Amino acid sequence: MATVTVSETLKTLAKDLNKDYPRSPRETLGGYVIAGRTLDKCRAVLNGSQGEYHFNCPLDRLFLDFSGIDADEFKAYVATGASDEEVGEWIKSHAKQQERIEVVRWNNQQRYSTIKELKDQLQLFMEDYIAEVVPAGKVVYHWFDVYDIEEKRI
Repeated sequence: MATVTVSETLKTLAKDLNKDYPRSPRETLGGYVIAGRTLDKCRAVLNGSQGEYHFNCPLDRLFLDFSGIDADEFKAYVATGASDEEVGEWIKSHAKQQERIEVVRWNNQQRYSTIKELKDQLQLFMEDYIAEVVPAGKVVYHWFDVYDIEEKRI
């Protein structure tokens, strides 16, 4: 990928993920779950404030692959300093065209999937990750719970 120039506006929008958490994967942006979280991590990576978080990780890939959005194009647009609303509109205009019900079904599948319904690679990852980040006594009902428990939203 070509060098990306980061705007000053992006620097004001980027969260410091050393001190804060990205959005819950449940939150939507441009009509897609995971997208807002992907945006938060992308901004932080561009700003150098990503902490332990990664952009274009397997979770981000679920959104990017389903929507047909290229990670490098997304990153280049985010680097312009586009607002959440502008990124949401960009997602809508750059995502592969699908019936709204297909996106809603996908969103609900992501929101309400249990660990046992994930692909094998994600189940293997989650097996160790849950043991590491979910406190004893906390129950994981859906796989997004893992992130929301770890990041103290539930």
